[in-house]
Amino acid sequence: MKDLFSKIYRDKGPLGKWADQAEGYFVFPKLEGQISNRMKFQGREVITWSINDYLGLANHPEVRKADEEAVKKWGSAYPMGARMMSGHTELHEQLQNELADFVSKEAAYVLNFGYQGILSTIDALVGKNDVIVYDVDAHACIIDGVRLHLGKRFTYKHNDLDSIELNLARAEKIAEQTGGGVLFISEGVFGMRGEQGKLKEIVELKKKYNFRLLVDDAHGFGTLGKTGAGAGEEQGVQDQIDVYFATFAKSMASTGAFIAADKEIIDYLKYNLRSQMFAKSLQMSLVEGALKRLELLRRSTEFKDKLWDNVNALQNGLKENGFDIGTTTSCVTPVYLKGSIPEAMALVKDLRENHGIFCSIVVYPVIPKGLILLRMIPTATHTMEDIDLTLKAFSAIRERLENGTYKKLSQSLMENMGE
Repeated sequence: MKDLFSKIYRDKGPLGKWADQAEGYFVFPKLEGQISNRMKFQGREVITWSINDYLGLANHPEVRKADEEAVKKWGSAYPMGARMMSGHTELHEQLQNELADFVSKEAAYVLNFGYQGILSTIDALVGKNDVIVYDVDAHACIIDGVRLHLGKRFTYKHNDLDSIELNLARAEKIAEQTGGGVLFISEGVFGMRGEQGKLKEIVELKKKYNFRLLVDDAHGFGTLGKTGAGAGEEQGVQDQIDVYFATFAKSMASTGAFIAADKEIIDYLKYNLRSQMFAKSLQMSLVEGALKRLELLRRSTEFKDKLWDNVNALQNGLKENGFDIGTTTSCVTPVYLKGSIPEAMALVKDLRENHGIFCSIVVYPVIPKGLILLRMIPTATHTMEDIDLTLKAFSAIRERLENGTYKKLSQSLMENMGE
């Protein structure tokens, strides 16, 4: 019999094995200062492209005032207890009603966290006789929700309609045998590649297959659609999304999430979501803060419009300079380069130390070996100067990557960081 921890001592995992070289700089970095387009990293000012404050609401004066007044009024504890027991309030209901109206659904239910909320939603919607069909590139929270499922589940190739239909047919056949149903899961926007899920094409398949559609629209809510109601609104199919999910952690610059659907579905979920039944209610200060943020979203599209001015300037500038940004159809801006993990580390160090640019680095196993992904999140607070400086910096680091500079630097960089 082995010691349970023996595998931990032997194998730190594909990312953990780099911890000695990377922690504190490449992973678990410490950004300091107010959330903004420019912050401090290790004492230096950097242009930040890794903050999910899409609409720039984190430090909007009205938001800061609402947050401050809410904390003074309620503290950080109220209400105590789960929603079903002692944590339910009129303001929770008000927020739910306003969210439902904003995303054109009959009802909504506020969740304390996005990750556990979507995980628990999946768990509540399916039983052992049901079948799940989901995108192979789904976010970890969806994957973890699917892992709880005791029945069959199939992945389809990312946004591939032929693969979608093939797996829907497989799922329907099994569901007919078990007497269950089919849950189809897509993201409104895939947060790594920036591509929108093919929601319009997926709902069209409802004419041929019998399934219900759950959409995780964490990156689409507030950024897409005429009013900002998300990817479903953008693609004209919001009314055909059976269960809509979004988080407050992106456009709303806060904590929490919500699901929206027909009232009967929401009534069922709020009595069966284990992550909400057995966990503390969302604090009142966050509820009041969310109401203010939603008010600003509904009042005007100025934040979304400014965001897209910056998105278009950044993405067009990258393409004009010959960078590969994939097939993004959202604000998420991936920049793909070729190189090893050590080269990626040298490249990012150069970006931060010599060019004052801070963006997320993504390497294997999140993406295939030999690729480096620099994931950029434009916000409404970025300026054209930020974009111009970033484009120049990216051109410089690409040249150094291609001429082998980072390959030479990577070995000494790893040795120095390991000391």
